[in-house]
Amino acid sequence: MVSPREFDRLVERAVRKIPARFRRRLHNVAFVVEQEGPDPNLLGLYHGVPLTQRSVYDSFQMPDQITIYQRPHERLARDPEHLAKLVEDTVWHEVAHYFGMDEARVRRAERRRGAERRRRGG
Repeated sequence: MVSPREFDRLVERAVRKIPARFRRRLHNVAFVVEQEGPDPNLLGLYHGVPLTQRSVYDSFQMPDQITIYQRPHERLARDPEHLAKLVEDTVWHEVAHYFGMDEARVRRAERRRGAERRRRGG
């Protein structure tokens, strides 16, 4: 287990690892850390209107929210390095929802990303 402050830092690092071309398009999004979610196995959750469903005619909206749940990550992690990787993967997953990817597309992209990472040896 890590302190809430250290877990916040893991989330901040994961957000900084998002390529700049995507980070520049993250507007009005709040990243929040909570200890547990509504489901004990839930790692993260996106609340908002995906970019693909927005219109120039939409009125002002509250920020979208990406919540990352600390305890489920800690339960799954084998060690500190694995914890950091899990957090990074969850942040990517939820950001993909922000960009309009449904769960099936996110899962396919994750499999491709994992295969690419294995080819690079990382």
